[in-house]
Order: sequence, then structure tokens, then C-alpha cells
Amino acid sequence: MAYTEGVSFQEYVSACSMGTTSMGSIGTWRNLVMKRERERIGKGTGRWYFHTMRTSLSRMRPVPFLPLVACLSFTILVLAQNESKDLTQLLQSNKNLSEFTTLLTSYGDIYANLSFQSDITILAPNNEAFNKIPYSSLGPAFKANQSQIVRSILQYHIIPGLHPAGAYNGSFTFDQTWLQNTSYTNVTRGQVIGGVQQAGNVNVFTSGLGTRSTLVTPDLAFKGGIVHVIDNFLVPPQNFIQTVPQFNLTAAGGAVENTSLADYVNTNQDLTIFVPRNAAFQALGETLQSMPSSQLQRLLNYHIVNSTTVGYSSNLPNGTILRTRSGQNLTITFASNSLFVNQARVIQQDLLLSNGVMHVLDNFLDPDAPSVTANPEIPTAAPLIRGTSLSENLVPFTSFLPTSFDTSSACDFENDDE
Repeated sequence: MAYTEGVSFQEYVSACSMGTTSMGSIGTWRNLVMKRERERIGKGTGRWYFHTMRTSLSRMRPVPFLPLVACLSFTILVLAQNESKDLTQLLQSNKNLSEFTTLLTSYGDIYANLSFQSDITILAPNNEAFNKIPYSSLGPAFKANQSQIVRSILQYHIIPGLHPAGAYNGSFTFDQTWLQNTSYTNVTRGQVIGGVQQAGNVNVFTSGLGTRSTLVTPDLAFKGGIVHVIDNFLVPPQNFIQTVPQFNLTAAGGAVENTSLADYVNTNQDLTIFVPRNAAFQALGETLQSMPSSQLQRLLNYHIVNSTTVGYSSNLPNGTILRTRSGQNLTITFASNSLFVNQARVIQQDLLLSNGVMHVLDNFLDPDAPSVTANPEIPTAAPLIRGTSLSENLVPFTSFLPTSFDTSSACDFENDDE
């Protein structure tokens, strides 16, 4: 593919990465860029910059991996061009970020701090994302102008370090954010967001209550870092009891309340909780409800891990051994493209909590059978715990789940002082 002025840089880089360019066309593009930069920068302060750009471009040589080298060089060049803007200039030049700019500048301390940062990544909701706020879990906080909550939401969109779009792949990564206020999070070194690249090179970020935000404009560079434009606000994760109804895990929430474990799972730092789905509780409803409280608590404690490292899926390689609150171990197995805990299959993973993470299991784990291993050949293993269901196959413990909070607006932080 030969470069012409009608071809965008993004299109040319895409073709370059596929190896469809020629050395001659690279030279043509390089010369055109140098000519334009010479005209744009002119004399004076631009000389050092132009010399740097010219030196970088002149180092291009026909080597076997030229397409990759060229693409990287062009990316660096464009970043260098954009880095002449500071954060204010970048935001003002992107009209679809006008609402975000207004919000950010209204928190002068955060905005000033960002202006002095180097190597920072900002996930900036576009104007369309602001239009969605009244219909989201964040609506009440914004409507009531609860400034401390909104501050925590804003901090949750700032990630230390440079995280360009191309750094994400098909496996989830979890990046710490500026949200460290213990009124809203209890995760060491700050609350995280999940990031993954899906089919079609679509980057998605996950946050509390299973919220998904799609990257719509990547890698807008400024002097201190990069801005990614997203189509939806990130939602700071909520505690266990507030989160479980969102994923139809009401039996687990009620059982935790019934055994006086709610305060522990809601407030202790860096928890990993493996949560049996409602159907698993349903199959054993009568047996579980007739258990002595101490026995049920022991069973639930075998599903809770309190460690210095939160058990996000990226931290659970095959063969990982986890010590549970009951004092016994769990074994992580990765087989047939599925994650298992002992014999139970993880059917939904990485649901973020204010103090850690939870993963949903298809079955209960049995503290009296810790050595049972996974069988990836069957979709769902038979329950290890034998028992009977309730009449009419009702889901147990749901009546114990509190109704004092509204799960449709779970950004109701208890410690807000306004």
C-alpha cells in the first residue's frame, strides 16, 4: 500500500502492521511527515523537536521485522506530536469531552494533581456517557450533588502508569486506580478496574456491579500521559451484600446474613469469595436451612479467602493453592479453557467488590472433601454435599437479605458525610 494524503495515519499503520507496505511508500510517508513538520514548526523552539523526529525517522532500515518497527516508530512519532499539548489543551480540543472537562475542573485539587503527573492514564467518559447517568446506579449521587461520592467516581477513572490500548489482550488485566479512600474501597494499593481486548480489537473495561465501558477513542496523548475516551462511566464496586442481588446470588447473600458473616465479608480487606449460584443452594435448600448455624458458617468460610493478594483470575494460575477462612486449602485448576476450584466450575469470574472480588461457582465446595479435583469432561459435577431441596423447590435464605438499600442505585455509600 503506497501512502497518499488521502490515507489516514491509522489506516496506514493498520496496513503497515499487515506487512502490505513497501520500503518506498514508507520513505514517501516519512518525507511527507518531515515536510509537514518543518512547515508546522518552523524555526526557533521547534528545532530540537524536529531534530529528534528526524533522527528517529532516519534510523529506519529494511530489516525482516520492518512492518512492526515502522508501526512502532510511527506510533511514537504521533505520540510525540500530541505530547506538545498539556491536559487542558487536549481536553479543550475534544468537544465530545466537554462534560468530562467541566466535571474534572470542578475538582481543582484532582485536576491540579493531574497536571503535574507523568505517565498517567485517564479513562474519560464522553458526553453520551453523561447522558446515561440518570438511568444508572450513579444517578442519585450526581442528582444530589454528593461531592465526596462523585470525587471517588472521578478518582476511579485515573490509572497510574501508561496503559495504551494495544497493551490489552484477550486475558483480563486488573489495574489499580486513584480510588484509595477507605470510605469507598478496602483493596490494598487502590481499587481496580478490569481491562480486556475482545473480538474485533474492541477494548472493554469492567467495574462494579458488572458495568462495562467500551473504549471508543484510544491513546489521546498529552504531556503527562494518555486519555482513553469511553462510552460509559465506571462504577466503583460495592460491598458483597449490595452486589449479590445484581447477579441473582440472593441465597448466598441471605446465608451470609443468617450466619452473622455479613460484617466480615463486607469490610475485611482483600477478600476473594467463591459464591455458589442460587441453583446450588436450591438443590440443598432443606438440608442447608436445617444445619446448625456453626456448621453452615464453617461451610461458608470454606468459600472465603483472606490474603494479601486478591484472587482476580489473573492471579490464579493453574495449580494455585489458597488457604480459606476455615483453615483448609482450595486448589485452582485451569483445564479445557475453564477455571475450577476443587471440583466446582467457575461460571462467572471477576465480579469486583469494594474489598476484593468474587467468582460464581456451579456447586458448593465441601470442607470435608478438599482433595476432590475437577473433571473438565462434564459440564457440572454432582454435588459433593448430599441433601434435599425445600418444598416447591424454593431458594433458601433469601428472606434474610436486607431490603434497606436499593440495588438499582447501589452507589449509596454508607460513609458519605454529605
